[in-house]
Amino acid sequence: MTVPASDIENAPDFKAETLESNASVSPITSRRIIILLAVIPTILLSANWFVCATWNHFWKSPGIPAWEMIPSVMTLTFIGSMFLGWRYSGLWLRLIYRISATWLGILNFGFFAACGAWIVSGIGALFSLPIEPKLIAVTFPGIAVLASIYGLVNASRLRVTGVTVRLANLPPGWHGRSAALVTDMHLGNVRGVGFTRRVVARLQQLQPEAVFISGDMFDGVKADLGALVEPWKRLSPPAGIYFICGNHEEFDERTKFVNAVKGAGIRVLNNEKVEINGLQIVGIHDGETNDPRLFKSLLQRADLDRSRASILLAHRPANLAIPADEGISLQLSGHTHGGQIWPWHWLAARVHGKFIHGLNRFEQMQVFTSYGTGTWGVPMRVCTRSEIVLIRFETETA
Repeated sequence: MTVPASDIENAPDFKAETLESNASVSPITSRRIIILLAVIPTILLSANWFVCATWNHFWKSPGIPAWEMIPSVMTLTFIGSMFLGWRYSGLWLRLIYRISATWLGILNFGFFAACGAWIVSGIGALFSLPIEPKLIAVTFPGIAVLASIYGLVNASRLRVTGVTVRLANLPPGWHGRSAALVTDMHLGNVRGVGFTRRVVARLQQLQPEAVFISGDMFDGVKADLGALVEPWKRLSPPAGIYFICGNHEEFDERTKFVNAVKGAGIRVLNNEKVEINGLQIVGIHDGETNDPRLFKSLLQRADLDRSRASILLAHRPANLAIPADEGISLQLSGHTHGGQIWPWHWLAARVHGKFIHGLNRFEQMQVFTSYGTGTWGVPMRVCTRSEIVLIRFETETA
């Protein structure tokens, strides 16, 4: 398997079949935006009030209205910069977004620290324990700040997760070979071209046979998309680089994101099946996988050979019964972020079950879900990690 990425479409063992789709992926609707503008600020401002009221209580302070306004302003700034980012770009907007997004992470830990403060205070009152209120006021906010600092540092560390996947009927040329899975880079206002360079440099060290990108390369905001992905031009794995759209590429018309990826020399699997040395690779965009009937139709029209191994790139680990029924051997996904930060990893686990992260089996199909390479919104990770997944393929023996 030594086909150069630039010549892959002309290789004698390369086959491609386009799976046409009539699906139209709609951008975020005005109604959804109105709902978001009404619900999200209410929740976040309520959390701000609760945190400020808690610390005022334990500090025995009447409160300083001017200072208490700052958290609320930061929260509203995050929401405003998030929406503005869909239409505008610039250094100041990126800076404001990063600062306010960081505050949102601090608010998350501050809220649960405030809850903990009241619980400890209540236990102390119940059992007549001599707990000094100011000790509570120092301890719990301190824990929140330390958790936030750890989350920022942890999210910035790019790790490599190795996994061995054994597939029945794996083509002999793929036995012992490795492929890298990259998902959820979320390039935009927080992660920029410097992050892309770091990812590409790590992949150059790993030297995988192929690279699979399972969506959300971009955050969906307005940006110089070509510049953000330019470093990918320096990477030429022997079996190529493959990309499908995630939900963030579908916040708006996805064509501009697809064109930017193509411009970087990455093969976009536009609802396509390709074969490389006998291994079948299918890529279905996120919008199509969310429609079960369309998803099933596209996979049926891929005309998969069930006697040979196949890989599906699909952004979300959802509707798994459909690819399993169609004979897919391995699905590669992201999207979940593992919940990204505590305690939301528990909620994400309730939604996605065991498919929140790692290698799992659904009937005869295996599914690997990555935590993701970047972050969305809050630039922190607690209880999860930023990862590139290196998959080593081996033949499954009876």
